[in-house]
Amino acid sequence: MRSERPLIASMLFLITGFTLIFSYCNGTSSFSAGFPMAGSSLHVDITTMGPAALGGVALITSGLLLLVWALLMAIIGQIAALFHRSDDDEEVITTGRIYE
Repeated sequence: MRSERPLIASMLFLITGFTLIFSYCNGTSSFSAGFPMAGSSLHVDITTMGPAALGGVALITSGLLLLVWALLMAIIGQIAALFHRSDDDEEVITTGRIYE
């Protein structure tokens, strides 16, 4: 099975969703490092309002679902390749296919 297209689509959905959320965000962030390490902290506030918030969350959710689908397709494709291997080297060279 081919997992390239769902992987590319998932990346586009994730990038677009995060871009919508962060480009319309009104938030703050702070980082403080201290000694001992338990005194260090990272604080990020993200506030996005309007259609960008709903659209961004929807796109990120769709991207994550497509990413899971692409991972499952890649795993199934690798398992199928183990059982349907062709030992004929000439067939692999002429057709470019390892399994049929």
